[in-house]
Amino acid sequence: MVFDSITSKITGILDTIRGADKLTAENIEEAVQEMRKVLLDADVNFQVANSLVKAVKEKAVGERRIDNVNPSQQFVKILYDELVDIMGGDEAPIATSATDQPTVLLLAGLQGAGKTTAAAKLALYLQTPQTRLDASGDAEGGEGEGGKGTMTKPRKVLLVAADVYRPAAIDQLQILGERVGCEVFTMGQDVDPVDIVKQGVAYAKEQGYDTVIVDTAGRQVVDDALMAELKRIKEAVPPDEVLLVVDAMTGQEAALLTQTFNEQIGISGAILTKLDGDTRGGSALSVRGVSGKPIKFVGVGEGMDKLEPFYPKRMASRIIGMGDVVSLVEKAQKQMSERDALDLTKRIQKGQYDFNDFMKQSDMINKMGSVGQFLSYIPGMSNMVSRDQIKTMSKKFRKYRTFIDAMTEEERESPDLFTKEKGAQQRMRRLADETDEPIEEVQGFVRDFMKQRRQMMLMSRQMMGGADLDKAASGDETALQTMQEGNRKQRREAARKAAKKKKKLTGFG
Repeated sequence: MVFDSITSKITGILDTIRGADKLTAENIEEAVQEMRKVLLDADVNFQVANSLVKAVKEKAVGERRIDNVNPSQQFVKILYDELVDIMGGDEAPIATSATDQPTVLLLAGLQGAGKTTAAAKLALYLQTPQTRLDASGDAEGGEGEGGKGTMTKPRKVLLVAADVYRPAAIDQLQILGERVGCEVFTMGQDVDPVDIVKQGVAYAKEQGYDTVIVDTAGRQVVDDALMAELKRIKEAVPPDEVLLVVDAMTGQEAALLTQTFNEQIGISGAILTKLDGDTRGGSALSVRGVSGKPIKFVGVGEGMDKLEPFYPKRMASRIIGMGDVVSLVEKAQKQMSERDALDLTKRIQKGQYDFNDFMKQSDMINKMGSVGQFLSYIPGMSNMVSRDQIKTMSKKFRKYRTFIDAMTEEERESPDLFTKEKGAQQRMRRLADETDEPIEEVQGFVRDFMKQRRQMMLMSRQMMGGADLDKAASGDETALQTMQEGNRKQRREAARKAAKKKKKLTGFG
């Protein structure tokens, strides 16, 4: 899980602060020194770690007490603000050409960082309309809670293969381009990369492309030949962006590499690949502080759609265990349409949720990432659920899918066949035999499913506030308002209960 280690340790420090009667110079000093150790263990750059700790300490000690706000909450807010600041503040969007020329994005980096794959992933991202939500979870440009929001305008992208040195680099880009539905401009290996880029941009303008992504050559190490070639390309075709692709697994070395490239050729930002495999987070926390350049995108998986914009505020929220609901909503919207979500809610509310629905939701979570990644977006979950529990949950889900695969279509649509109908025990015994699992495992699965089904039905009815979902689906204003009031009431009640105690997971957990 991304930032798994640093999140668990920082939330532990914050729990200690929350347990204090008041903030003092002594307990603040103890907390920030522990935090410094955590940051260094996470491979955060030494200067960045010291700068963060110093800023948190100075602001926490000098902070004026705010009425009705717990001092520990003020400390959490200070830490959050400083984490956001060292990671760059607001999101750094991709540039758009101010002229009638195509926007040119030049990708640079060392071999092995995933530059060619990142080029194709970026092309897919830019070609695909994206729902944009603000920090509150509302769609930007929308109508508040439940607003329709806006979609980013898809770009027409051309990939240019300018790596003429690495064997099969051009072939790789062509294969990836085909996978993401993007044309690749190539002139072969026996051509000067500068000429390839110049002609590629000219071709893009002729064919009506508005964005060009250039995949340049890499090296095993930074050398004069690499830098000289990049400088020649920049001079021949001034790019709108120079993005350095770096491997997040290299920790603070990624930050130092970003600094080196910026000093020698000038870059506008970085793309961090393999962030999903970096449980420490040193690279994400160090790049901006060391190089002064923002992280623009992060790779969060092997799939071609696993490239995301880097949001410092959302990342800071996850690091301190507050989750990232906005990103969770965005991911969910990509996997399920508004109509499908409303239909599922209706089925849940009426107690009609079945095994097919469970499979669809399971598939949706898998497409959004692992169970661990999914839980990291939910406030408080990263600290409540251990790695062992996540492994157990994942193992359970795989076993439950096996049981459902062995069911008949009638059984998938009618869970009551396993509880209320004659022959329920015989059905469960058949599943046990077909999956080579003990009958007790099947019985436990059915029991957990029915328990979760009932909990979901009750919660859905509370959240909808008694709204008529059929009327809401047709746009009835009264029904929609009732739904929104029910949502607000449910969130307030959940917050009140969470403040009293942490609940244990039930059902499939």
